Amino acid sequence: MMVINAFWVALFSVIFLLIDLYVWIVIVRALVTWVNADPYNPIVKILSQLVDPVTRKIRKWFPFVRVGMVDLSPLVLVFFLYFIKVFLKMLLINMHIM
Repeated sequence: MMVINAFWVALFSVIFLLIDLYVWIVIVRALVTWVNADPYNPIVKILSQLVDPVTRKIRKWFPFVRVGMVDLSPLVLVFFLYFIKVFLKMLLINMHIM
């Protein structure tokens, strides 16, 4: 039982790390859109490929996230990722592992 608990804690820790990493990627992508970076830059391309499909779906599902010229879809995405992280943390606690 202890090995299974350790496995779940390790798995959830990796998931939490990936969520945190993706949140930072979303934040950096949002900042890059403010400074009019070169769209052919490889880093900008990677950030765009990682974040834009998700934010496009958010804008499609929730058209009110665009307020004038301001796009709040990255903020909605960060809140959603935080919600998922808290939900998984509570799930782990309720499994009596943490």
